[in-house]
Amino acid sequence: MTTAPASFTSLESERLILRRFTDDDLTSFLAYLNDPLVARFQSWNSYTEQQARDVIDGQKQLDPGIVGRWFTFALELKATRNLIGHIALKMLDDQQAEIGFTMSREAQGKGLAYEATTAVLDYVFATLKLHRVIAIADCENTKSVALLDRLGMRREGHFISNVWFKGRWGDEYIYAILSGEWMSSLRSRH
Repeated sequence: MTTAPASFTSLESERLILRRFTDDDLTSFLAYLNDPLVARFQSWNSYTEQQARDVIDGQKQLDPGIVGRWFTFALELKATRNLIGHIALKMLDDQQAEIGFTMSREAQGKGLAYEATTAVLDYVFATLKLHRVIAIADCENTKSVALLDRLGMRREGHFISNVWFKGRWGDEYIYAILSGEWMSSLRSRH
C-alpha cells in the first residue's frame, strides 16, 4: 500500500511554489473561482466566501496520497507571491490518482499550468510511487486538452453525452499516463 510522506510542505518549479492553502489565500481563491471564464468547464458556477473558506480549512490536515480524498496544491507565483491557481489530486486507490487543474484568468496562456502539473506528476511518480494518473477533460475545453497532450498523456476514451453538465449533456475525454511513461519522458526532458 502506498502512503504519503508525512506532512507535505511544498514543491518548487522554476516560476512557482506549490504549497498548502493558507487563510491568506481566501481573496485570490474566491476571485478566480468566481470568474465565469475559469468556472466554465468546472463543476461549479460560483463559490461563496464560506464555501471557499471550507475548502481551505478542509485542506489543512490533509496530505497528498490519502485514498478517496482530494489534495489541492495551491500555486503561488514566485515573482509576485500571489495565488494564481491550484492543482487537485485525488487518490482513486493506493496506486492510481486523478489530476485536475484550475488557473486564474491572468495566469492562463503562459505555460504555468504545464509547469505546475509537471511538478505534481514528478512528485506523484517519484515520491508517492503511483502506477497511473488519469485526467478527465470536457471535449470543448481545448486549452485543457492541449495541456494534457503536451504533458504526454494518452487519450484513452471519448465519452459521448456521458455527463449532465450545467444544464446539458456533455462529452468528455479521459487521459492517462503510467509511471514508466512519465519517468521516460522525464529523462528526455533533462
